[in-house]
Amino acid sequence: MLAPMNKPFLETQELVSEGNPAATPTASIIVLHGLGADGNDFVPIAHEMDLSAIGPVRFVFPSAPVRPVTINGGYAMRAWYDIHPPSNNPAVPRLEDAAGLRASQDLVQGLIDREITRGVPAHRIVLMGFSQGCAMTLMTGLRAPQRLAGLVGLSGYLPIAETTAAERGEANRDTPIFLAHGEDDPMVTIDRATASRDALAAMGYAVEWHAYPMEHTVCGEEVEDLNAWLLKVLGASAA
Repeated sequence: MLAPMNKPFLETQELVSEGNPAATPTASIIVLHGLGADGNDFVPIAHEMDLSAIGPVRFVFPSAPVRPVTINGGYAMRAWYDIHPPSNNPAVPRLEDAAGLRASQDLVQGLIDREITRGVPAHRIVLMGFSQGCAMTLMTGLRAPQRLAGLVGLSGYLPIAETTAAERGEANRDTPIFLAHGEDDPMVTIDRATASRDALAAMGYAVEWHAYPMEHTVCGEEVEDLNAWLLKVLGASAA
């Protein structure tokens, strides 16, 4: 059911939701993993979903490049961008790896473009990510030149938020966004997540927000809520 694909820019694997790799997808969901994980991380979540009402859906699971990560002592691992430790001064914001974010934005946009060339129109593509993958989903999806079906951010945040309003693409100014977070998340605090939610809402985005009594993970109720949202946005974008 899973088909490994080695591309020059990213290593990916795929899953067609109805279990038939030869089926023609009616939509694509590109899923971006978190720090230190890989494309296998969210395959079990895809198996839990029931999207049969909209026909076969192609899940695309890319693996981020391997790079040193500062917050982990420079240890090399799969990461969409570098992460620096928080400042000792609460008044000083954490340094963000803007160059790394923009480089991975190009990689993720390449995945969107590839799905379009494979016959799935942009308005049938959902970009989804967890933690670092959430940051890359918002980084790329809000700036994409094509109107996407929706953006899903799980347990993450809006990166380089101060540039988003100026850099966001006209095509995705009304793209629906699903954000979910753990109330007890020690990795990305709930305050950081709600600040991201509020920043997106202030820019006029339709954000569906969910919080769950969990840490930095995914829970069953969250998967059910996400499943319902995907049916809604992909069903609407088929009209």
